[in-house]
Amino acid sequence: MSYFTASDGARIHFSDEGNGRPLLCLSGLTRTGRDFDYVAPHLPPCRLIRMDYRGRGMSDFSGAATYSVQREGQDAIELLDHLGIDKVSILGTSRGGIIAMVLAFSVKDRLAAVALNDIGPKIEAAGLDAIKDYLGRRPSFRTLDEAVSKRSTVMTGFANVPEARWAQEVMLHYRGALGGLDITYDPALRDAVLSNEAAAVPDLWPIFDSLNGLPLALIRGANSDLLSSETAQEMLRRRPDMIFADVPDRGHVPFLDEPEALEALHTWWDL
Repeated sequence: MSYFTASDGARIHFSDEGNGRPLLCLSGLTRTGRDFDYVAPHLPPCRLIRMDYRGRGMSDFSGAATYSVQREGQDAIELLDHLGIDKVSILGTSRGGIIAMVLAFSVKDRLAAVALNDIGPKIEAAGLDAIKDYLGRRPSFRTLDEAVSKRSTVMTGFANVPEARWAQEVMLHYRGALGGLDITYDPALRDAVLSNEAAAVPDLWPIFDSLNGLPLALIRGANSDLLSSETAQEMLRRRPDMIFADVPDRGHVPFLDEPEALEALHTWWDL
């Protein structure tokens, strides 16, 4: 296990494996670097770097005030500095994609390319409400087996997913605890997200437009409740060169080892 210490003293967990062009994988809001376990064996040869955001996985729980896109983006740049990497490609899932767009806006010279997994500059309210419904709360399931059996009913928009995959998902995103299961992140993340509800939602289209000039890919779950088809089409209108995959039978977020997702990622990597 590898760690580095961020500028505010938080200890951040990361993994760094393989050789070649560096690829930084940034996960979704409540997830960890393990989120990319499914796609990792299928990626082109690369130096694969994964980071657990502060408050998630094996990184320090540093408090709700520090759980922000800006701070997590800063942690990502500090990780690159720690590793001596000047420029990196980013594969960002959900929140990770927002971080990638913010970094393109603020430190574009550090980015070589960006791939977005089911995220764009407009986030649908239905998807946000679904996230807020479970955010920061222990699951009601008492056992891992129960969680597996119910996973297909709680993951909206997913179909034709083998039970073995749901079992992998449960093992990644829950851990055993006294009296049942627990989440793998700081419950205070809920406070961090809800505290921003009253703030005006910024216009993220200029942030998206800052990706101009960078090789860009978008992978969308065809049944996503967070990224609408209309937003994806507007992204394509603004970036007609963007590699795009609409993955059938997937909601928010695709696993990334689907054939459509892999084809898009390989095409993007070769740009």
